Amino acid sequence: MSTHQRPISAALINRQHLLAALRSSGPWDVLVIGGGATGLGIAVDAAARGFRTALIEARDFAGGTSGRSTKLIHGGVRYLAQGNIKLVQEGLSERALLLDNAPQLVKPLKFIVPCYRPLEREMMRVGLGIYDGLAGKRGIGETRWLSRTATRAELPGVREHGLYGGVAYWDARFDDARLAIALMRTAVRLDAVAINYVAADGVVQRDGRIDAILARDNLSGERFELHAKAIFNASGVWADSVRRLADPAAIGLTTLSRGSHIVLPGSFMPGDAAMMIPRTGDGRVLFAIPWANRLLVGTTDVATDETTWEPAVAEAEIGFIVETARRYLQASPSAGDVLAAFAGLRPLFSPHVSGPRFKLTKSISREHAIAIEHQNLVTIVGGKWTTYRRMALDALDQAADAGLLPGQACTTASIKLDVDDSIEAAFRAAQSAALDYQSSAVSDDSIAAYVELAVRHEQARSVDDVVSRRLRVQLLDQRASARLRAQVEQTLASQLHRAGQ
Repeated sequence: MSTHQRPISAALINRQHLLAALRSSGPWDVLVIGGGATGLGIAVDAAARGFRTALIEARDFAGGTSGRSTKLIHGGVRYLAQGNIKLVQEGLSERALLLDNAPQLVKPLKFIVPCYRPLEREMMRVGLGIYDGLAGKRGIGETRWLSRTATRAELPGVREHGLYGGVAYWDARFDDARLAIALMRTAVRLDAVAINYVAADGVVQRDGRIDAILARDNLSGERFELHAKAIFNASGVWADSVRRLADPAAIGLTTLSRGSHIVLPGSFMPGDAAMMIPRTGDGRVLFAIPWANRLLVGTTDVATDETTWEPAVAEAEIGFIVETARRYLQASPSAGDVLAAFAGLRPLFSPHVSGPRFKLTKSISREHAIAIEHQNLVTIVGGKWTTYRRMALDALDQAADAGLLPGQACTTASIKLDVDDSIEAAFRAAQSAALDYQSSAVSDDSIAAYVELAVRHEQARSVDDVVSRRLRVQLLDQRASARLRAQVEQTLASQLHRAGQ
């Protein structure tokens, strides 16, 4: 039986064992810096190809951009409007693979586009019909017209005044940080070392090549010297910072933008379908997505120079999203209805960078780019969650083309991700208890039960690891999060002590 065909089970992940592996004297074939979507995808692909693989993450898995997305696995409707057919086809292909390989976490979702102008419905039907057609046999559901009555029935809460009708189409929804945990567990199942709270903070160079990455365990202070044939810099918005460990004068490869979201009570749009707002005041597409009995609305696109783990949502962005939502919802929300707001920083490839080392993109977008520097430092920037697997494939193939690794075929298209049904059931019960409390304090055995699983099987180490990136309560309801933290802190300390970690 090949490695990626092993039965999936809730294997324990012991941090001390992972640290012991990092101390091993032999060089790694692949060392990945960054535990977001791209880095975890590279670790899974590399381990599946048989490479001795290690991944280090300075904070928690999906602790940055990869945990703050719009929760969509999609081809990209707005890319179709830009005429980028190739990118849409690639996204739709990857969407189909994720629906097959992680069906517990990636679910089909019906979207309704409400139309308020003459001929808008007809035009949207043509465009979304093309979108569906590009998926071919990989399509999820039929794109169809909706009358005014049908639109109201399928999208309860939609603004009725001036409504002509709508168009229904299909994409997919997921929980980004939980998919990251599944990728981490898959990498470990494939014999990779993937560990959080270990940061790269220096390099050892020899004859123009990076001989080793210097790293530090942020929990214990222990230091490591990690030697590797190929080093993959998948640190997202910190990619240039990692590059400058080797060359402080390195020209930046990335331009940053901030995408913000708000969360409203689910009563504003209580159905099962999502809404796509095809044209905002700044010409963007906005989504309203049911999520854990709340309504997630976003996203914005604001240029920023700020690189931070906790990007702040500007009041102007909250106002913009609320005002846009008011034009499409029957019950007009206000800023006081916002339960939570969060933002993610997008590392977009800078189009002005050129040279033989770089794979250029046509414009600044969600496309990815790869640069190989210092002989064995492979930096990958850009992209989106939907195409993380393809980005990993491209990065490893380019490393092989450069002679850093032996040529091995990619097999991740057929690898089922490590999702344990019992853990997912415990997660859902705990999240429900945390969000749907009736008293002023949160006290539920299901929360303690899930915290134990998160420590033993998902490498949870801090309150934020649980409240924000596993239960997602911090992103869904900040008042609920404040009440939950004390219980999680107590239970987490007990479980870490019991596990000897």
